Amino acid sequence: MSQQADEWFDVVNERDEVVRRETRRVVHATGLWHRAVHILVFDAAGRVFLQKRSMLKDLSPGLWDSSCSGHVDAGEDYDTAAVRELGEEIGLRGAVAPVRWFRIEACVETGWEFVWVYRLNHSGPITVDPREIQYGEWVAPAEVSRWVAAGPGEFCPSFRLIWPLAAARLQLG
Repeated sequence: MSQQADEWFDVVNERDEVVRRETRRVVHATGLWHRAVHILVFDAAGRVFLQKRSMLKDLSPGLWDSSCSGHVDAGEDYDTAAVRELGEEIGLRGAVAPVRWFRIEACVETGWEFVWVYRLNHSGPITVDPREIQYGEWVAPAEVSRWVAAGPGEFCPSFRLIWPLAAARLQLG
């Protein structure tokens, strides 16, 4: 589970190279660079699935976020983490990682995480884990852009950074 303080993460340097391992608690308390994945899931109508984070989450509870997101565990690579998180958070179990869409450097908005953002087309059912996600909605990308502009405080800081980059790639401007 992504909320456990005893999880271990790879600590990385400015080139996203592993330098050591540390617990989740220490990484977050001291602002060490680490890794995460965000997956944006789109349906056949082009809508994106957004999740409202569970109130049980230690970071950004109750805020809207990417379809699926999570830390890369110690010894894990980005693609493996993406597949694991899809299964854990929204019930999509698959052996192949989605397409890497773009990368974000570690910064304040990401919580000092280097992030790979993935894109996945999926029109089947989504089953949210209530420990991770309060609920989710399919939203047209143009509406997401309007919503983020009108109510930025309703979204996780990382999503507020990710969405304009995704929208530009979707040619929403």
